[in-house]
Amino acid sequence: MTSTAEHTSERPEGPATADVGDVPARRGRVRARRAAVMAVPAAVVAAGLAVLTAEGALGVQFAISGMPFTVTATELNGTGFAQFGGLDEMAEGSPNAGETGGQVLVVTSVIKDATLTKLCQSVDLGGTNLIIRAGGGAQKVRASDLTTDSTELSGDAAFKNIEIGNDASTLDKAGPLGRGPKGVFSQQSDTVRIANLRQTNYATTAGVFKLPGLKLGFSESGC
Repeated sequence: MTSTAEHTSERPEGPATADVGDVPARRGRVRARRAAVMAVPAAVVAAGLAVLTAEGALGVQFAISGMPFTVTATELNGTGFAQFGGLDEMAEGSPNAGETGGQVLVVTSVIKDATLTKLCQSVDLGGTNLIIRAGGGAQKVRASDLTTDSTELSGDAAFKNIEIGNDASTLDKAGPLGRGPKGVFSQQSDTVRIANLRQTNYATTAGVFKLPGLKLGFSESGC
């Protein structure tokens, strides 16, 4: 939708108004803001998300370090899947805040029960990477109430009975943790399968996380 405004020859009394020549610039900024909101619907309620996080209404209930980490798996299978926008908060005065104000806009994915094959998790510590590997043998990594806050996610995905465009507060396929704030765009499905999964995450939580064949070490390269 577009709106029009009537122009008069006289300016109203009161605070100074911008010149007509400034209008295109203002409209350009408005269009840019609208584009950003459409690309990430959660940005519409960013302030509200911050309040909800403080009140414990969102999945992640701890201050994130602000250091992203990579997670890969050759295959992820899950039952009870939900996904919605969220906002993670760093500890006050975090050196990783940069120009973000200590906040990271994320996509929260919740899976009620998940299995992962050949899980790899790495974090860049500056010159070296801390790596965790598990599930490379006959036994797979298993997790319940798995929640990940991501800024990037890729892979070959398949969903069963997917619903797209739900209000996040109405989601019911992934349990209580799979519900987000009211007014936030979301989706959910009965099952999810992602081959060649790759995520950039800022937080992960799980009710139970079983890591068979766990290996932890350092490497020059990450996952």
